[in-house]
Amino acid sequence: MPSRRRLPLTLQAYRRLSAAATPFAGAIIKRRLKKNKEDPARTGERRGFSSLERPAGPLVWIHGASVGEVLAVGGLIDDLYMRGFQILLTSGTATSAAVVASRFSGKVIHQYIPYDVPRFVARFLDHWQPDLALFVESDLWPNLILGCGRRRVPMVLINGRMSQRSFPRWQRLSVTIRELLGRFDLCVVQSETDASRFSALGGRDVVIAGNLKLDVNAPPANRERLEQLRSVTHGRPVVVAASTHPGEEELIAAAHVRLAETYPSLLTIIVPRHPARGPEVAQMIADGGCEVALRSHGELPSADTEIYVADTMGELGLFYRLSPIVFMGGSLVEHGGQNPIEAIKLGAAIVHGPHVFNFTDLYRALDHSGGALNVADVEALAERIGVWLGDEGARQDSVMAAEGVVRDMGGALRKTLSAIQPYLMQIELGAHDA
Repeated sequence: MPSRRRLPLTLQAYRRLSAAATPFAGAIIKRRLKKNKEDPARTGERRGFSSLERPAGPLVWIHGASVGEVLAVGGLIDDLYMRGFQILLTSGTATSAAVVASRFSGKVIHQYIPYDVPRFVARFLDHWQPDLALFVESDLWPNLILGCGRRRVPMVLINGRMSQRSFPRWQRLSVTIRELLGRFDLCVVQSETDASRFSALGGRDVVIAGNLKLDVNAPPANRERLEQLRSVTHGRPVVVAASTHPGEEELIAAAHVRLAETYPSLLTIIVPRHPARGPEVAQMIADGGCEVALRSHGELPSADTEIYVADTMGELGLFYRLSPIVFMGGSLVEHGGQNPIEAIKLGAAIVHGPHVFNFTDLYRALDHSGGALNVADVEALAERIGVWLGDEGARQDSVMAAEGVVRDMGGALRKTLSAIQPYLMQIELGAHDA
């Protein structure tokens, strides 16, 4: 395939506009720093600079947009590391960088993905010179893709997903997305629906492997912190609302008030998707009349605490282990739902709202089997949690059903590794010949 073919007008315009935006990168970084969305010590990485040397040997570059994508490739990282590959892992958020530091320390080199500006991308690629690029899910930046194509870096989309929202948008830009997807050697996608969408949009070689997030390990938990929390919550029913988004915390607080009429010692733990929102969430709850404690302030739930806002990074494993029931956030508002797999693997019964289009197939299977329950509003949320708080047998039936769904739908890691094996062998042989 020629690497210098004429680009569609949309991509030509994008490249010109993104190049013209180069001088504004500093202002963008400053604004993000004020919002605590950037690491002040690493802003150069956004311009393609790195203080780290490229390691010798074959380098596999994996890019995932944020926390969910980074965690999804944990098993893949473990396998590549055991085989001796050097691994460059890029992401775009400060929260994902913290997760990488805690989960993959010593196994990967982490860098922030550069802004998609031709000069920054060229600087990044010229420095790291990856032998294989693996893009996770759907974070498709045109200049990165075109830059890899010009350098003849093999590119594979893994855990590919095309949401019901994104598909019609890309259909309206069919020439553009066909050009971008056509640069990928292989698209390894999650489902038949994703396969048909990627094929329709121009994916050349599309393989279905399932969702890598189904194969993730249960999140870890610090033993001392877990025992501390178990000690201060002993004897109380606990419910966790995980990865919540703006507009949901008010509904969860309202459900707590209803449930407390029957379960007066109930403790609800809210874990905001973005920890920086913790003080705002706590203030809103306090203004509503509930006793609240904030984890980022070093507070633990007391006997009087009704709602505990756990606004810290990397501690979901703690709270999933405390609670037999988890509400998955991003689903009572139109965000698309969060991944319930980790909670299921730690034995929680799952409740979610109607907006789960980020994980359509998974939630459909869970709901159909009784492994999760879909609630439309505060009344239904409180009612369902109340039933499970009072009926351990019904709750355990749901947990067992969910575990069965996860087991049956698993295997994506093995299939993904099989799909990319020819590319791994090729760069291993190249290193041997060199």
